[in-house]
Order: sequence, then structure tokens, then C-alpha cells
Amino acid sequence: MDYFRSPQLAARVEELMAEHHVPGLALAIVHHDRIASAGYGHACLHPPTPCTPDTLFDIASASKSLTAAAVALLVDDDQSYPEVQYTTPMSHLLPDDFVMPDDGYTQGVTVEDVLSHRTGMPGHDLSYMSPRASQPDDARSVTRNLRNLPVAAPIRSKYMYCNMMYTVATHLVEQKTGQRFANYLEDRFFRPLGMTSTTLQPQRARDRGLGDRIAMGYSWQADDQNYHGFPSPDCPEAQGAGSILTSVNDYIKWVQAMIGRHGPITDTVYKGLILPRIITDPTSEHLDPLTSPTLYAAGWEVRYYRGHLIVSHDGAISGFGTTHFFLPEYNFGGVIFGNSEAGNPVADILARELVDEVLQVPAGDRPDWNSIVFAEWTRSDDPGEEELRQKLCPDAEQSQPQELPLSAYTGEYQHPGYHTLTVAVKDDQLFIDATDRSFGFTLTLDHVCDQSKYIAHLSDFQEGGDVPFLAEFELENDRAVRLGLDLEVDLEGLVWFDRV
Repeated sequence: MDYFRSPQLAARVEELMAEHHVPGLALAIVHHDRIASAGYGHACLHPPTPCTPDTLFDIASASKSLTAAAVALLVDDDQSYPEVQYTTPMSHLLPDDFVMPDDGYTQGVTVEDVLSHRTGMPGHDLSYMSPRASQPDDARSVTRNLRNLPVAAPIRSKYMYCNMMYTVATHLVEQKTGQRFANYLEDRFFRPLGMTSTTLQPQRARDRGLGDRIAMGYSWQADDQNYHGFPSPDCPEAQGAGSILTSVNDYIKWVQAMIGRHGPITDTVYKGLILPRIITDPTSEHLDPLTSPTLYAAGWEVRYYRGHLIVSHDGAISGFGTTHFFLPEYNFGGVIFGNSEAGNPVADILARELVDEVLQVPAGDRPDWNSIVFAEWTRSDDPGEEELRQKLCPDAEQSQPQELPLSAYTGEYQHPGYHTLTVAVKDDQLFIDATDRSFGFTLTLDHVCDQSKYIAHLSDFQEGGDVPFLAEFELENDRAVRLGLDLEVDLEGLVWFDRV
């Protein structure tokens, strides 16, 4: 606790925030049931609003530990829900809704497969629809759409992070309990633990009069050296995967409950949540110093550092980055939230430095976590634009001109799982507006060769940016009839849309 309250920690936090462009950050720790918290910087830049330990952040995927715990309470309740076990096939619990594209997956995927990202289903994050869409998704429709999405690996053979499956888990909770997931969280977690400022979805916080405490999300625009701000949206189609709003003063109580195994967390529930189920990176190419490979449990990741178990889960979404963690052996844990996506690695750095402090690692033996974490965070195996051009047309020395009229490509294209995309013309280029998705985006298509092969430039609807990937049309009689987009990295090949 002395270090937590020291000027050295405050200076370190502010140094990392300035270096990596995080406007506001809040931090709380618990050690032997003693809690301390602090806020730094700004929750909002215009008007200037200080960030405090009671500022509310969208914690993104750090929400998953609570979703897994919600299911774990069903598993633990043999009197009311004897049929819900970790090894129960999901299709036995949701027989009409949980249908995968192959019967072997439908019958084989279990509750713990869903909670440990080992269902064989990749993320397909660009497939589900937000409230901005004419037909928004919810937990049931996301579950029922699984049958229309391709799998990428056999069950339990490969770790593939899949947000949708956590939304499926909330559908299970709602069907079994008869409660909305938000209400179930309130009844079983938030009220019993005294988490009076924690809600599912921003609107629920506003409805409770907490709107003035919600942090604004930010992205740093390097070109003009300025922040771009935007509020956290409601995402009912992604409940369970994220969308919890909370403060560090509230969420540290959840970490404290896990450490102490109190409130709704019994020994049995605890053991089920932290049981390692699959290794996240079997190649172990990017191990941190003195750190074991990371394994995914249920809503938590587990690893060993210097022989000590660390249980944690991060969260990152446009405008926000978070982490929460604990060391059971030391009765120590922490919660760190920031209001930019770079808040995620900054939180990770601070968490690791706090762990070194608790373990009393000599200063000269501590890794340079700033360099290590940001090297990993910025590392990308994605091909650049020139590599994509070579892949599309290896024999072409340069891009070929667009000869067919753009009207030959425009129109609606449909995929049963990814719904409808409309190809239009904007600024003399083929353009797709898909901002109605949960992860909203636009695509600008840059012709490369053969009148059919393109590079799609993806821009996030909130943060902007330019992510290039492959796109291709199938032509019949000089008219496009299909559109293929490389929307899912874990799939071999493109996702193909038929022209309507």
C-alpha cells in the first residue's frame, strides 16, 4: 500500500499516459482486504472533467469474467438447474437456437467450450448488427445465426477468441432463469457485492442518473496530434462479451470476491472459473520473461510469473482499454481502466509493475514492461498493402486501370451469416457503408488487376484508420455476381456474398 500511495507511482502513471496518449486512467488495488484507489487525468477533455476512482468506463472484454461467473452459478445450482453442467452440450440446453453449421459441432460443443473459446468457431466480429441497423441483433438472434457462419477448426483443437459465444452464454442464462441478463447480474452480483454504480449498457447507467460520471472514449490522431472523442455506445447484440460500465471502486469488489471466494463465489464456482482449458498460443513464440504460456479458463486467463499464479483478463474496444487481475497466493489484485484503446497496454504495464512490487523483485531484475508490452501490442503479422497486391496479381508489375464501369459492381450482396452489404460509388471508387454492424466500418475498394481483384481499405466508424485486406468479385458477362471479402483471419479463403 505504501508504494500505491507514493509520488513515484503517480509520476509513473502520468508518464505512461503522456507517452501513449491516454487522457484518463483510474486504478484500484486490494491487498489482504485493504482497498486503495486513485484517478489520473481526464474522464472528458471538453469540458475538462477529472478522472476519479468513481468515473465509469466501458470495460469491454473484462466483462467476460462476470458472464462466465453467471453461467458458473447455474452449474453450481444442482437443485434448480441440474441439467446445466460444464460438459453439457449447448444444443441440449438451447435445442432450437444453438445450431452450428455441422451436426457434429451442434452435438459436440459444450458449455465450457463456449466459455473457453474452443468451439471451432472463429470470431466473425463483423457479422452481427448493432442498434443502428434496420434489424438489430440480440442474444437470441446472434445464437441462431451461428448456423450460417463457417467454422475454422475442429472442436477443442484450437483457441479462437469468439465474442459471439459469450453472448450465446447470456442467452443460456436468460432462458434458464427467465430474467434479462442485466437483471440477473444486478440480483446475483452487483447488489450482493455493493457494486452500486455498475450496469450493463451505458443507457442503463444514464437511466439511474449516472450519466455525468461516464468517461468519454478517445482515439489519438497522430496526423493532427489531437484526440478524437466519442461516447461508448449501447451494444445489446454483444452483451456478455462486453458492455459493462463500472468504476474501479466498484469493480475491485468483484476482484476481491474472487480472491476471498465470498458473496456468490463459492470454492466450487471459483475452481470452475480458473480451471485452465486451452493454451492460447501453442507455439509460445512470444512469451514474456519468466512467464509460462497463457491458458484460457472461463472468462479468465491464467499464467505463472516467477512461479506465481496470475489470473487476469483484459478488455479493449474503441476508446477504452482495461484490465483486472489477481494473485491468489498474495491476496492481491487490481483493476485498471483507461479511456483510449492504448489504455489497454498501459494498464497491462502498470499491472505487471505492481506485481513486481508485491513480489518484491529487485529493481535491477525487473523486465522493461513498457518496451515488452508495447512491442507485443504493436506487433502485427498482417500483410501490408504491397504484399497484398503481390498476392492478388503476382505477375503484374503495377496496378491495372479500372475498365469496366463501376455500375457493373454496384448493388446489394448477401451472405446468410453476414447479412447484406451494399456496394455503391463514392468519390469515383467502389464503397461499402457497414456502420450498421456492431463493429461498424466502411470499405473503400482499390482496383488492382483483372477487373475483379481489389484491396479493401477498412476504416472503423469511430476511430478511423486504414486496414487493407483482400477483396474479389466474380464476373459473368462483365457484371459482378459475387463479392468475396477477407473478413475473418482464422478462415481459409474469403467470405462470399451473392449479388441479390
